[in-house]
Amino acid sequence: MPVKRLAVVAVGGNSLIKDKTRKTIPDQYNAASESMAHIADMIAEGWDVVITHGNGPQVGFILRRSEIALNELHPVSLDYCGADTQGAIGYMFQRALYNEFHTRGIDKQAATVVTQVLVDSEDPAFVNPTKPIGSFMDEKMANKHQAEDGWVVVEDAGRGWRRVVPSPLPVKIIQSDAIQSLVQAGFVVVGVGGGGIPVIEDENGNLIGVEAVIDKDFASALLASDMGADLFLISTAIEKVALNFGKPDQTWLDLMTLKDAKMYLTDGHFAKGSMEPKMRAIIGFLEAGGKEALVTNPENIARALKGETGTRISVS
Repeated sequence: MPVKRLAVVAVGGNSLIKDKTRKTIPDQYNAASESMAHIADMIAEGWDVVITHGNGPQVGFILRRSEIALNELHPVSLDYCGADTQGAIGYMFQRALYNEFHTRGIDKQAATVVTQVLVDSEDPAFVNPTKPIGSFMDEKMANKHQAEDGWVVVEDAGRGWRRVVPSPLPVKIIQSDAIQSLVQAGFVVVGVGGGGIPVIEDENGNLIGVEAVIDKDFASALLASDMGADLFLISTAIEKVALNFGKPDQTWLDLMTLKDAKMYLTDGHFAKGSMEPKMRAIIGFLEAGGKEALVTNPENIARALKGETGTRISVS
């Protein structure tokens, strides 16, 4: 029997929303089904898979509903928004995979783990919040939230004001052992949704949820390292990574070494808020002993695994 290979596959939260006209729950489920079909191809080829995912748009929807309902209902704090989206997106992925396995005759099931991720209460991000969340506001409303709720707000390029929250680095995946046990028992696991629910430890070692957002790719890379994954795969909007992306001298990359990736990052080839955190996460995974990483879009996962497309990043 061939040796099982383990992949942590990070799926972008925006991949569930194809465009501005398709944001409903059924629309998101249909998009999830497309991505899960491609991941099922991996599983059919013998891979054990842990699926992580983003949740930015979905958290935004919950926050907006909370804003609209404030006269009647309590607000939803950011850690609970994360938990809600982990459950909802996990349900989408589980159902899509169940149906895909049923159609293919694959004897597998998926399970979602609501995942907490420990962050350091002394992380500099807590004194320098940078992650925008929620709706745009006018200056009067922004000042009101700042005074009454303690929000940090910033003006966003003339489009209005937005709340910003800390984005600390992940320190520990609290449910890492549970995820590992489920994989060993034969389950496909959905976990670390949205980068995980950020928690800190109090002086007694108890966990406390905090108003923050953890980068999904950083947390996914940490999980991949914890589990000794053979592959860290980032499923994103582009088929390959490029140098000088969007410029006349744009160059698509098939292969990169760790040294190359660090050099390109230093030279500013990867845009902040898009490819830069992905490459930082990959670099961290490889420096922690990871074997290789792969970046491609969902529809090309099977081809990328065969070396036909995508960008593969290795230690050397």
